[in-house]
Amino acid sequence: MTTTLKRSLRAGLRWTSLRMRLVVVFALVALVAAVSASGIAYWLNREAVLTRTQDAALDDFRRQMQDTAAALPTRPTKDDLQRAAGDMAAGSPGYDVLLEAERERGKPIMGYSDLDTFTRDDVPESLQRQVARKQPLTSSNDHEYHLFWQRTSIAGTPYLVAGTRIIGGGPTGYMLKSLDQERQDLNSLAWSLGIATALALIGSALLAQAAATTVLRPVQRLGDAARKLGEGKLDTRLVVSGTDELADLSRTFNRTAGSLEKKVADMSAREEASRRFVADMSHELRTPLTAITAVAEVLEDEADTLDPMIAPAVHLVVSETRRLNDLVENLMEVTRFDAGTARLVLDDVDVADQVTACIDARAWLDAVDLDAERGMMVRLDPRRLDVILANLIGNALKHGGSPVGVRVRIEGEELLIEVRDHGPGIPEDVLPHVFDRFYKASASRPRSEGSGLGLSIAMENAHIHGGDISAANSPDGGAVFTLRLPRDAERIARNDGPGVQAPDENGAT
Repeated sequence: MTTTLKRSLRAGLRWTSLRMRLVVVFALVALVAAVSASGIAYWLNREAVLTRTQDAALDDFRRQMQDTAAALPTRPTKDDLQRAAGDMAAGSPGYDVLLEAERERGKPIMGYSDLDTFTRDDVPESLQRQVARKQPLTSSNDHEYHLFWQRTSIAGTPYLVAGTRIIGGGPTGYMLKSLDQERQDLNSLAWSLGIATALALIGSALLAQAAATTVLRPVQRLGDAARKLGEGKLDTRLVVSGTDELADLSRTFNRTAGSLEKKVADMSAREEASRRFVADMSHELRTPLTAITAVAEVLEDEADTLDPMIAPAVHLVVSETRRLNDLVENLMEVTRFDAGTARLVLDDVDVADQVTACIDARAWLDAVDLDAERGMMVRLDPRRLDVILANLIGNALKHGGSPVGVRVRIEGEELLIEVRDHGPGIPEDVLPHVFDRFYKASASRPRSEGSGLGLSIAMENAHIHGGDISAANSPDGGAVFTLRLPRDAERIARNDGPGVQAPDENGAT
């Protein structure tokens, strides 16, 4: 399974993904529509089936009462009732009959079509009261007794129970019609509607998936292309087909990517030309600058024997020549960082010895308080560590004054070196820019003894180790620069850092 397929699958399975939301919305709409349609269809069919069966049974029962029960004598015998009930049930569309009359006042007799199936106990009392109640005669009611019916359940089986009384003192008749067949038909209909609802739900999910795939595939391709573009692959383009909005969006992306690629290429060419110019200029300056430096050193040695009017000029020339030499060296170092050609030359270093050597080489022993235990071994580039320390300590001495405190310690897998001065500190608006190239804290003082590149070069040397430098103001006054470097720069460089060169036996590469 490819990475793109895995990413697409994970994106489709997320609840917050557009694909999942489309599927859920389609499924919910289909579910609501299917359930509503099925419910309405079931209700309409149920009423139609029950009404048709009920009307047929009631019409037949009313006709049987008029033709058979009404023909009985006023005081029928039990056999008369039994025979009449049997005849009515035999000619009925599947119902049982119960006939009730009085042999003498207060002495009821009954006839059953099937005593095991239908007795008076099966007739609800409410229906018996309705059937026995004489209705008042009005202009809209010409009959004292009416046919009443009721749906009931006996032993879990649905039934239709109806009853009426013959006008003029005839018998009272009840019928019991089973609705079990209708219930089975309605259950089959319910199952069919349920299956149809489930199929509609599945179909809607498949339709939503197809629609989401059709709509989201171009969006996904656009997202992948934008991701590649963000990763620096500026030649990324989309294959455009169709005339819809997504196709217009893809064309816009291609035009934007093409314009961005052209601008980045132009900027890269200008930047490369600028770096090449600085590198070539620095390289070309070194030869004449070397000669000028040699002459300046000779003049400096002879300054005491020169005319007092000329000596200050000689000292100025020597000072500016050294400053120009430092500037050229710093420019060449910056060019190597920009070009990506800077490399680490790693060695096992005792940090305390390295810091002491840096301070001693520049005659700063009296101006620096060092707090470092011997035996703290790290693996890094000693020359670049010396450059970092020289810039940080030199900057502290220049702007903060002595004594400068240097504290060295190990925290986990990191080497921490703090350089603190006792000066006025760094203005808050300057702090974010102290590591910028050629940054001047005061616009009214554009000229300084340094090149304006020292702290920037120190930061680049920290980054090439996989470390960092931070600047802050101490609550007790003065500025604090904190250098953080990994104890083993080789592992950092091997994983994702710059190239590493191993020193030879003499420490050279």
